[in-house]
Amino acid sequence: MNQKGYNFFKRSLYSFLVVFLLLCQTVFAADFSKVMILHTNDTHGFVKGDDKHIGMPIIAQIKKDMESKGYNVIMLDAGDIIQGNALAKYDKGKSCINFMNAIGYDAATIGNHEFDYGLGVLEERMKEAKFPFISSNIIDNNTENTFVKPYTILEKEYGKIGIIGLTTPETKTSALPENVATLNFLEGKVLMASTQMYVSKMIAEKCDLIIALGHLGSKDSCMGSRSEDVIANVNGIDIFIDGHDHLVKNNIVGNALQVETGSFTEHLGCIVYEDGKWTEKMISLGEYTKADRNVEKLVNNASYNVDLHLSTTVGDAVNDMSGEFMPGLRNQEMAMGDFCSDAILWQSNQILGQDKKADGCIVNGGAIRTGFNAGKIKVKDIQSVFPFDNDMWVLTIKGSKLLEIIEASTQCTPDEMGGFPQVSGIEYTLNLTVPYQKGPQYPRSMYYAPAAPGSRVTINSVGGKAFDPDAEYRIVVNNFIKAGGDSYTGLTAKDAIISAENLGLWDSECLQKYITDRLHGKITPEYSKVQGRIKIIS
Repeated sequence: MNQKGYNFFKRSLYSFLVVFLLLCQTVFAADFSKVMILHTNDTHGFVKGDDKHIGMPIIAQIKKDMESKGYNVIMLDAGDIIQGNALAKYDKGKSCINFMNAIGYDAATIGNHEFDYGLGVLEERMKEAKFPFISSNIIDNNTENTFVKPYTILEKEYGKIGIIGLTTPETKTSALPENVATLNFLEGKVLMASTQMYVSKMIAEKCDLIIALGHLGSKDSCMGSRSEDVIANVNGIDIFIDGHDHLVKNNIVGNALQVETGSFTEHLGCIVYEDGKWTEKMISLGEYTKADRNVEKLVNNASYNVDLHLSTTVGDAVNDMSGEFMPGLRNQEMAMGDFCSDAILWQSNQILGQDKKADGCIVNGGAIRTGFNAGKIKVKDIQSVFPFDNDMWVLTIKGSKLLEIIEASTQCTPDEMGGFPQVSGIEYTLNLTVPYQKGPQYPRSMYYAPAAPGSRVTINSVGGKAFDPDAEYRIVVNNFIKAGGDSYTGLTAKDAIISAENLGLWDSECLQKYITDRLHGKITPEYSKVQGRIKIIS
């Protein structure tokens, strides 16, 4: 437990013990027979309805229709709202909040991608919201208080609903580290204790239903701080609405219902009370087609502004290029990963010149948010692939450090890792039959340094030459990797980076210039298949 977490926990312990004494009070059952909880998570700006997404206009109409049938609807979101595609990026999530206000959300938790524009923008978005953002485990290091309200209580005629927010501790590395440097994310046993404290407070306040609105997920890399861990170690939670890992969940874990809708409004969660228990009746794409006209107008106006400014055609793709996360960019080589890393390395070397050119490029799979459909590619499509405005750096590092960061960033493979290295100019082999040997845990990270770099990963070549751990290599990365984001914390160690040069390029700019200048507007069939840079032995 770090000092900030200890201080917060110690200060709160007395109040927790007081409330705990009230846990045994009898709470009379409320009438939930006409209560419906609609929920979303990881919408990431995919608010427009199409053949892959339900969209906010239809979700708004579903809410209206259910209310007209006599349901008391509670509307909740489990985080990752304001970042993820060109529409969300265009106004830094402002329109996404407007849509939620128009629908009438009751609460949302903070996802890790809410921090992508920095704390100032997040605070603006939260002020604009007509609903509370809640999270109980984000601690402001300056005040040692929670960053936002830990929970909210909805007082309705049918009962009191307590809703606690939770944000993944993985945020300290999955967000740009400088954007969360003043915050601490409680995890493990401290997370369990603080969650129990707040749940106990809500029970003491006579809440009839306790909902955990969590952006935690179920990834093994977050073991000890997952939604399952909270349910198993915290008494009193009736429903856990989860997010972060983009999975569809509908499980009974202990005494709680655990649910999640996947991502990108491909489903709408719908929880009802039947036969004395809470049941998920998830609504899938295509079940409803009627859209709320007012919300549709808002979405269309926002989309029009994006199209107006980002509708220029930059090229054509001969084939579809998948941008799937899993299985995909976060656990294996993908043609889209080859394409993006090629684009960045080529454009970087155009700037650097022959004498200073880079040997290779690493793009973390989590930085690539979607792929291309065959046909016209517009600027907005480029922005949707790379919505984070990451700027590019060329780092000079030793071969041994390159081996460390690649091995560290494949430590969970074949499970999902946002840091999974998509590469250009580098060829490596990952042997999944060899267990990852954990060394020390990286500071402010969920990940561990490799105890024996080279035991699981073999780098075959860099820059077309045989790999040498003692050689110095010039590797292009984005600012997120350079700052030690995700599993790249090894780059923040003293003397890890021999030299660093900012190239004055954004990742999206590299992609666009590669299509227009290098490929002359035509993405050829060679990028419809992987190039064979990453060999995985399983």
